Amino acid sequence: MDNNDIRWLQRFSNFEKAFLRFKECLQVEDPNELERNGIVQRFEFTLEAGWKTLKDYLQAEGLDFPLTPKGTLRQAQQSGLITYAQDLIDALEIRNELAHDYDGDKFEKSEILIREKIYPVLTEHYSFFRNQINKNQLNLL
Repeated sequence: MDNNDIRWLQRFSNFEKAFLRFKECLQVEDPNELERNGIVQRFEFTLEAGWKTLKDYLQAEGLDFPLTPKGTLRQAQQSGLITYAQDLIDALEIRNELAHDYDGDKFEKSEILIREKIYPVLTEHYSFFRNQINKNQLNLL
């Protein structure tokens, strides 16, 4: 195992923690404003950790690509690793819109999108990495 493998595995550990906390906060039904803020914050942390884990994974695979969120996601899809790049790119756009939503106009609508569209995609993203780790463990046996 080289440094690139170790790097993406370390990054996955952070992604996993963020994802599990995000999943937990989505269990709250009919959240108040403070809880809604927590959902958005957990979404942002999880999305950030998710694309960075993918970037490190692609680098460990020896791929050359633009080291941006969109470049990383597109490369992963072009390489046949994932099928949901556009969904995560859409999630990045939602994250950027929320960062500049000073009036809170997009907040409630975004929470619905986060729950119904983005969470399932981040679950698939998490499963992708879990499967890669399981494959690596089998190869070590």
